[in-house]
Amino acid sequence: MFKGGYAIRDQYATHLLTFTICGFIDLLTRRVYKDILIDSFKYCQQHKGLVLNAFVIMTNHVDLIARATMKEYTLSDIIRDFKKHTHHTMMPVIQSEVEDRRLWMLHQFKYYGNRNSKNEDYQIWTNNNNPEECSGREFIDEKINYIHQGPVRAGIVCKPEDYVYSSAINYAGEKGILDIELL
Repeated sequence: MFKGGYAIRDQYATHLLTFTICGFIDLLTRRVYKDILIDSFKYCQQHKGLVLNAFVIMTNHVDLIARATMKEYTLSDIIRDFKKHTHHTMMPVIQSEVEDRRLWMLHQFKYYGNRNSKNEDYQIWTNNNNPEECSGREFIDEKINYIHQGPVRAGIVCKPEDYVYSSAINYAGEKGILDIELL
């Protein structure tokens, strides 16, 4: 780690990343929000050269192993664009969704937005992605297992491959919700 946090030094290397909702708010409990993330991942794969090797969408964060493949888009560019797009797509849904937590979530996202000088109003995602460059088979296998076991640890499913918003099904030899390049 360098002064100021983690950094992606090799923009085209495979990295373990975590995208966290500010305040660990359980925003991603509803399908509409998870589907926004899935659509954005698909767009990044098709148009920005994002390669996903593993992922899971949990209630308050996303864990993934990914890399960039196009000169036009570094991994940092893709992450920035993904977070910006999903933020701007989810905010109107949050503002209009009939949900008991709506006003509380808006208050919280405004709170985090006001504490970020680069932000004009609301902030859904934290700024840090906790990137770790993937090196070595043992490290990669450990992280893939950790990612896929998330829904099991949370008590959402009994078997990792039963969770729709994960690449565990791909690693079990089936077709998942996203195209994955197996490691």
